[in-house]
Amino acid sequence: MMEENQELKMVIITGMSGAGKTVAMHSFEDLGFFCVDNLPPMLLPKFLELMRDAKTKMNRVAIVMDLRGREFFDQLFRVLDDLQNRSWMIPHILFLDADDSTLVRRYKETRRSHPLAPSGLPLDGIQMERKLLAELKGRAQSIYNTSNMKPKELREKIAADFTSSKMKLFRVNIVSFGFKHGIPIDADLVYDVRFLPNPFYIEEMRTQTGLDQEVYNYVMKWSDTTRFLEKLTDLLQFMLPLYKREGKSQLVVAIGCTGGQHRSVAIAEYLGKTFANDYHVEVSHREINLERIHKHDDK
Repeated sequence: MMEENQELKMVIITGMSGAGKTVAMHSFEDLGFFCVDNLPPMLLPKFLELMRDAKTKMNRVAIVMDLRGREFFDQLFRVLDDLQNRSWMIPHILFLDADDSTLVRRYKETRRSHPLAPSGLPLDGIQMERKLLAELKGRAQSIYNTSNMKPKELREKIAADFTSSKMKLFRVNIVSFGFKHGIPIDADLVYDVRFLPNPFYIEEMRTQTGLDQEVYNYVMKWSDTTRFLEKLTDLLQFMLPLYKREGKSQLVVAIGCTGGQHRSVAIAEYLGKTFANDYHVEVSHREINLERIHKHDDK
């Protein structure tokens, strides 16, 4: 079985017929990926479960999917939606494209007929295929136009983009901060918790922070806190897989109160613990020591 927190890296190779999917698959094989050609979408979830549970170190897989399995095409989008919720996997769609004139020339050189126009003109099949694949192309994290690429150049580009150092893990950075010191410039999502009761006004908690159990318990005991965390957790559970699917390597979630000492720290700690089992989470507190002993903190 794969080690805990080890993620399965999956590349779906798809795109226009004649754009270089076979060359791409061989390139991934050379990089040490376990490759499968023309896997029906309905078998993909079960295949990935087997890869995950197998007693093997094969944690990188590349799968070619094209219109040879077009009877399963509608199922592919349902499968992709399901895969985005699997925290143990890094999915990546590589879409290979080429200009119509290039694809026509390649078909003439190989004397092959287009799979969508076996008895008609190659251009008719190409245009039909391009319409069918438009939505899938829109969901791809990488799009290569191979019109002017030689096979060697395509192999080199794949090697440069998909070596281990490039297959980045998706990380969630949760940062607490104080609005009085400014919003973090690298924040992707910002949530304001200044509506919660403020521990600053409790004398014995004034010089403490949300890392202290007494302050943490105070912030968490309110019904407004409970409702807020339920809604925020549900929202993040929906959004994080979507950011991951789009190819982001990290997401910065900023939680702010007035001084960044009490409420934001406690909420950030809670979120860190909540999502630690599903994502690589790092929690930091920008203002934790900035004004800890000042009398006018977080007010």
